[in-house]
Parts: sequence; structure tokens; C-alpha cells
Amino acid sequence: MKKLAILLTIGILFMCCAKNQQQDGVVSEFITQEKGRFFKGDKPYYFIGTNYWYGAILGSTGQGGNRERLGKELDFMKANGITNLRVLVGADGPSGQEVKIRPSLQLAPGVYNDTIFEGLDYLMVELGKREMHAVLFLNNSWEWSGGYGQYLSWAGEGDVPPKGVHDWPVFVEHVAKYAACDACHELFFNHVKHVMTRINRYTGKKYTEDPAIMSWQVGNEPRAFSDEAKPLMAKWLKNTTALMRSLDQNHLISIGSEGSWGCEMDMNLFEEIHADKNVDYLTMHVWPKNWSWIDISQIPQSVDVAIEKTNEYMQKHIQMAQKLKKPIVMEEFGFPRDNHKYTLDDPVTARDRYYANVFEQVVSAFQSEGVLAGCNFWAWGGLGRPSHEFWKPWDDYVGDPAQEEQGLNSVFDTDSTIGVIKQFASQIK
Repeated sequence: MKKLAILLTIGILFMCCAKNQQQDGVVSEFITQEKGRFFKGDKPYYFIGTNYWYGAILGSTGQGGNRERLGKELDFMKANGITNLRVLVGADGPSGQEVKIRPSLQLAPGVYNDTIFEGLDYLMVELGKREMHAVLFLNNSWEWSGGYGQYLSWAGEGDVPPKGVHDWPVFVEHVAKYAACDACHELFFNHVKHVMTRINRYTGKKYTEDPAIMSWQVGNEPRAFSDEAKPLMAKWLKNTTALMRSLDQNHLISIGSEGSWGCEMDMNLFEEIHADKNVDYLTMHVWPKNWSWIDISQIPQSVDVAIEKTNEYMQKHIQMAQKLKKPIVMEEFGFPRDNHKYTLDDPVTARDRYYANVFEQVVSAFQSEGVLAGCNFWAWGGLGRPSHEFWKPWDDYVGDPAQEEQGLNSVFDTDSTIGVIKQFASQIK
């Protein structure tokens, strides 16, 4: 009888343990990181993804909304191995500035266009159905979604130059003021709180409880824009990630940095902002055209140089990730078509070679349990088609924001690049 009692006790303990494991299993639906790798449940999570900044707009029922296209594109992406999307939560400020996307989410401080929020809700539901994941970024150092420039305007620090980045010295001088603008930061913190405490109207689930979200991200390419502003930028990022962590214990947190290029070429600053205990992984972006690594008059002939310089840049940042024992994601990289045209009849042989080089490194890291955990190419054009050289309301959204030529870096559903993506994505299981 004594033996039976012991066996019964062990059995009860086992069942309780199993129940706890099932409860823990709910938590494990979230993407986590440990010792330099992402995990989904108890399995390593590596991915090939894309930038889909306009996903919330497509998911809306207002101007720019197209749920039929959204559904078809998500199915197409999933079928070709694209499972991770980097998405803008929404643009800031009134619509109308020539280089800014529209429609906006935050029309004025704390005043929101609920149609776009509904679109984001819908997008998250559709991602969840397909077991896809999103990185949601909340700010932008560039003017195409408002970001720094809009917060400076709201704080009474003047408007962003009308030509934006096309008037580079004037633009940089203006947005460099953001790092020291406490009023700007307070407005942004209020926005962070509003977004992260949201409840999805379709599911009734808090965003903080939605496993379709992989990561909250401070912003798209947050920069100091001057050496003098670097300490203040680091302080703002640290305060932002601490706020995010206080609001959400379930999801990963990231910065959205380009790497050294976005830190005034200061790898010490890059290390400092990613060593923060509230930052779960590192990011890097690479732009061969913008950084003069290719000759745009001879793109196929200069792709080898771009690949060589890209690999050097990636390795430098991968080594930093290894030092910090955190994963790293190559979350932006773009490459133009062979003849630098913006139309789909221009081949993408150079781009395919360039992309394949990045994808191959992700696959290699997957096979060797490395810290390079994934990539998001810039950007998804999908079923959209450019109607004008620069975006006009209400052209199709493609991957290129309003201040760039439409089709410049977009990957469309008919491009040979899709086959390259599928080839490498199929090797990550």
C-alpha cells in the first residue's frame, strides 16, 4: 500500500508538471532569444523576411486600403518562404507633404486615425492565421513617415525642409535637434504607450499578448545625425526601451539601427546601445547604392564589389553580436535593377546575385547555430505596380516610400528574385 501511495503521488506530481508545461507552452508561442539565437517554443527560429511598411494601410478599409491584395500577398509570401514582415505602425502628422506617405495614423499628438489602427488590427489577425510574424517600428529618423521631423514640428522646433533628404545638409542640421528635444521625446513616449497598450478589436486580445508580434522596434534607422548628439541619442534609446519593457514582458525589443553607418561610424556607440539589457537583438542595414558601393551605370559589373563590401560590413557587426551574445538581423538591404530603371521589364540578375549572398549567410548560420538569425530585404512590391516615377495618391503601394522612385528597390511577384528567395528559404526548417 505504501508503494502504491508513492506511485500515486508521483503520478499526481507528473500530471501537475505536465500541466505547467502546457501553460508554459502558451508563453513559448512568443519569439524569444537565448545565448545568441531566437527560439519559437523550444525550436530555433531563423527566417527570410521582407519590409512591408505599408501593411497596416493595406489592411484598412479607408483610402489606400486593399484587403484583397493583402490576403493574396500574404499567401504568396508564405508559399515562397517569406514569414517575417517589418511593418510601420503608422505615419505621423497631417497628410499632404509631398515626400510623406499617406494616410497618416497619428494626425496630431495623441489624435489618431482609427482607420489605420483597424488596418493594423486586421493585419495582425491575418499574420496570426498564417503563423507569420511582424516587427513593428514606431518612429523614423526620415521624413517619409513623419518621425523626427514631425515631432520637432509638434514641439515648436520648426518644420522639416520641404525637400527632405534631397536637401541633405539642411535636413541633417534640422533633424539633429531631435536628440536634445525633451518635448519631442515626451510626445513619442505617449505614442509608445498608446500603441503598446492597444487591444485588437477583432480578437479582443492585447497587443502585448499577441504572439504574431516578434518585436517592438523603436524606429526605422534612428540616428544622432551629429557627434555632439550621440550621448543624448543613446539616452533617449535607453529610456525608450525601458518604457517598452515596462509595458510588455512577452515580446522582444529592438532598436532598428543600421549599424555603424547609423551611429556616425562609431562602433562603440553601436555596442553601447545594443548592450542595453532591454535590447534583445542587434540589427544592421546595408545600402550599396546609397553608400557608393556600386556604379549605377554598370550595376551587373560592379555587384562583386558590393558583395565584398557587404560581407565586410556584416562580419563586423556579426562579431559584435557574438561579443554581446545576442542574435543579429540583417533587416534592410536593397539593390536596384540591372539598368537602374524602375519598370518591371528591366532584369534583376545583379540583384539576384546580391540577395543570394545574404540568404546564403542566413542559411549557413541556421546550419551552424550562428547569431545571424534572419534578414528582411527592402522591400516588398508584390502585386503592386508603379504608376508614376514618384508616388501620387492613390497609386499602388510598392516597397519604395514616397520620396524615392517607385520601383527603385521593390521586389515584385513576377521578378526572378522570388525564385531565389524560395530556394534559400526552403533550406531553413
